[in-house]
Amino acid sequence: MAYLRDTPTSDGYFGDYGGAMLPPPLEPHFREIRQAWEQLSKSAGFLQELRYIRKHFQGRPTPVSHLKNLSERCGGAQIYAKREDLNHTGAHKLNHCMAEALLARHMGKTKVMAETGAGQHGVALATAAAYFGLECEIHMGEIDIVKEAPNVTRMKLLGAEVVPVGFGGRSLKEAVDSCFQSYISQADRALFCIGSVVGPHPFPRMVRDFQSVVGIEAREQFAEMTSGQLPDMVAACVGGGSNAMGIFAGFIEDEEVALYGVEPLGTSSSLGDHAATISFGVDGDIHGFRTLVLLTDEGEPAPVHTVASGLDYPGVGPEHAHLHKTGRVTYTTADDAEALAAFYALSRHEGIIPALESAHAIAFAMREAPKNPGKSILINLSGRGDKDIDYVTETYGFGDGA
Repeated sequence: MAYLRDTPTSDGYFGDYGGAMLPPPLEPHFREIRQAWEQLSKSAGFLQELRYIRKHFQGRPTPVSHLKNLSERCGGAQIYAKREDLNHTGAHKLNHCMAEALLARHMGKTKVMAETGAGQHGVALATAAAYFGLECEIHMGEIDIVKEAPNVTRMKLLGAEVVPVGFGGRSLKEAVDSCFQSYISQADRALFCIGSVVGPHPFPRMVRDFQSVVGIEAREQFAEMTSGQLPDMVAACVGGGSNAMGIFAGFIEDEEVALYGVEPLGTSSSLGDHAATISFGVDGDIHGFRTLVLLTDEGEPAPVHTVASGLDYPGVGPEHAHLHKTGRVTYTTADDAEALAAFYALSRHEGIIPALESAHAIAFAMREAPKNPGKSILINLSGRGDKDIDYVTETYGFGDGA
């Protein structure tokens, strides 16, 4: 079976996970999105325009870098990074946002709207809206607005309306809730551009396919750098999981390549102190799809914590739940302290300031490299840390001694 071609099923299921559980008013709108995507994904004109945008606006392809200094310090495996921090707007998110905005234009929509956690998806969608001349509405939790102030400023400069979300945990899950509520009354003219491989069908597949450019590029670039070899291990951080599915897509059919998803363990394994959904979650429904979910004793989505706002979600993409169940991907964790240590280490020893989300994947590579001499580890450096530097330095200092 060609995995990427045949997964998910026509009704959006990755094994036991996925689907589209929608309130009746939204069913025709998601059907419209699915039909438009199925048509345009096979349209030479749509794909040609997207390729032009990626090359001449986004600056793709982004490079793969050998992290030579970090590899020497860790010992063992050689560490490489796919540099999505060099994608325009500073993260992988623009890969699907430009495509979703292009889809919105083809559908005759005049507005795009979305949730955001760390603000990278919000910035990317605001950028895409400006490029295509669309209105933009971004919902963001009040906690994240404070933590990620530079990205809030960027969204507003780009012309987006930023809607603060002040109920519940005031973070990513609530931002999704708020955006869905707002979308119901605007669905005739707006496209809800979901920011990860989550949500009702077709978004988990659609976002994966848009993000697969990361893995396709990385596979070719790594082979060119290493005389035709493939990496022994590929790793990426996982919240909703779009950056991970993007890089996994390039290697998922290569059984000899071990794939690793790195979840945020926060400050402890106690419920409410982390956002490690695959590690501690159970089967459940959230935001219109079935997946693994962190739940309270009352069966409600649990509060979550991580130093990285973009990973702050009590669910996970249904494809990740499926890949965990089949064993194709191994899911592990890195806690706040490990992520911060990796943030400082990459900054000091490679001249690259990573996003706190990406720092979880770096922490994995630093931990595993000494155990794997003679092997190679490719991580997805999914974003840069400009958005995090004020929060990190004001809260934790400058990492002296890293």
